[in-house]
Amino acid sequence: MTVDYHVHLEEGPYSFKWLDRTNRALQHFHQVAGEKHHRKWMLESHQLLSERLENGPYSKPWLDLYLQKAKELDLKEVGIVDHLYRFMETKEYFIKYMDLSDSELGRKQEAWLKQVMTESMDEYWDFIQGEKEKWSRNGIELRIGIEADYFPGCEKDLSLLLQTYEWDYVIGSVHFVDGWGFDNPETIQYFERFSLEGLYERFFHIVEAAIRSGLFDFVAHLDNLKVFNFRPNEENLLPHYKRIASALAETDTATEVNAGLYYRYPIEEMCPSPAFLKVLVDEGVKFTTSSDSHYPDDLGKYVEENSKMLKALGIDEVATFQKRRKQYKLLSSL
Repeated sequence: MTVDYHVHLEEGPYSFKWLDRTNRALQHFHQVAGEKHHRKWMLESHQLLSERLENGPYSKPWLDLYLQKAKELDLKEVGIVDHLYRFMETKEYFIKYMDLSDSELGRKQEAWLKQVMTESMDEYWDFIQGEKEKWSRNGIELRIGIEADYFPGCEKDLSLLLQTYEWDYVIGSVHFVDGWGFDNPETIQYFERFSLEGLYERFFHIVEAAIRSGLFDFVAHLDNLKVFNFRPNEENLLPHYKRIASALAETDTATEVNAGLYYRYPIEEMCPSPAFLKVLVDEGVKFTTSSDSHYPDDLGKYVEENSKMLKALGIDEVATFQKRRKQYKLLSSL
């Protein structure tokens, strides 16, 4: 069977680039009348976009596009997550752990946080829970999760935030190194301020702490620090890879093969890299598969290919999740 356990419904910041990408997603599913770029085409496209913006991310028409794509791809389970920083209820958490100081970096990150933190966790929870039955009737199990940013020392605060709802699973992720959001294109220049080997050592120390915290059902995109192609000689990273693999195996924490960086970012490589993946497989680490889609037309992207790759490496099962319980499903049909 094939599953996609890392699927987002929306992501800011909101811009005309975001609007254009949303328009492309809508037109993937809707037959818009008239010749492209004709006034009639523009009017109908405008109507679709207006409805999308007015309804917001937690709307039945938007999620129905994900269901349509999942059926086309014959996915059996889909896990919807949203980033913790999307929710206004988590503001104090991010104020505490992000660099929001009166500095160039702090000011940029404070502006970014205001742009992306626009939603209500209650609304998200109620909406996805209310749609599960419809998906089940269509032969697909819908799960609800949360992608939670891990910061060193955050365990008590994060545990309290996660206890509010009965999630099917919690993804742990590291997008920040000592308060710096390294995958934000507006802060890319900060890579030049570090020794890459030292930066990666610090990053993997944080990833290992996230794994060993016991807070997460799986830890996402283990080497996403490579997002903008800043990476030292990978041979020098092998000791870090082995340490992460040991932490996952020892704690029985799963990870994912995540396609997001492959099709959306300059590195154009899966997470984990081929060399990292070999280390993880050799250590007996458990995997799920993920598109890391942020739009319905990207749902399931490269999931089948990555499932076949895992099978070729001797991995016969994929991890799935329900009410914080990990279950394994066979990949035998691929």
